[in-house]
Amino acid sequence: MARPRKTSANGNGYQPRLKERYEQELRPQLKGQLQVSSVMDVPRLQKITLNMGIGDAKTEAKVLENALDQLTTIAGQRAQVRRARKSIASFKLREGMPVGVRVTLRGARMWEFLDRLISIALPRIRDFRGLSTRSFDGRGNFSLGIREQIIFPEINYDDVDTIRGLDVAITTTAADNEQAEALLRGLGMPFPGMAEPAPEGEEE
Repeated sequence: MARPRKTSANGNGYQPRLKERYEQELRPQLKGQLQVSSVMDVPRLQKITLNMGIGDAKTEAKVLENALDQLTTIAGQRAQVRRARKSIASFKLREGMPVGVRVTLRGARMWEFLDRLISIALPRIRDFRGLSTRSFDGRGNFSLGIREQIIFPEINYDDVDTIRGLDVAITTTAADNEQAEALLRGLGMPFPGMAEPAPEGEEE
């Protein structure tokens, strides 16, 4: 399994390129587009949460370990085990049983992950047709489901025990869907009406 990418967010004034573009270009643009009084009122990213389920293999330690390793590799930050909060007999689920793995990204790792998601991972999805604008929640947040973890180049296909999906939840300070879409569209999220980017390293 490939190791998580290292981040130098705390060294020598380093700033992720997507964050830099947001601050220098997109934020002033959104101030006018959204007609807000100050750049401080322009919507911004707060966090990105990644969740990966482990299906029916809740009692197999190796499956849980592999899921943890894969999500850690994708995120560049150590993932944590999600456990059931209560027992559900019909699902053979006991309180405290592992049900998945999760990681929450903020700061530089959040920006770096979103950059890789937009420019590298999403374009690798077969027959990709863009993201649905119906996946906004009305409160400024956006969620998408990814069917295969192997779209992330950090994952070595030869080391994959099984194909797993994951959910990506993007939390912003936007007041509504319109503001959130303007923010994410401006950052390059491929919604309808946008040119689909080619995967990095490939000629168009």
